[in-house]
Amino acid sequence: MEIVKIPSEFDSKFRFILVAAERAKQLLNGAPPKVRVKAKKPSVIAIQEVAQGTIAYEILEPDEEEAAVLEEESE
Repeated sequence: MEIVKIPSEFDSKFRFILVAAERAKQLLNGAPPKVRVKAKKPSVIAIQEVAQGTIAYEILEPDEEEAAVLEEESE
């Protein structure tokens, strides 16, 4: 497998992998691939799609209530 360069729009490798993992789940559930690759594995296809910028994602902020609960648990 070729080495994939993580696009600069991602703030970390971890977020890149999270987005690719979610996309791989969609592919497993029957979503059509958005790029042409020789690979058959959904994970490899998803990584290529995310690396090429064909997958949109959004970073969701936790609700204020959830944030308060998380803060209480950490104390």
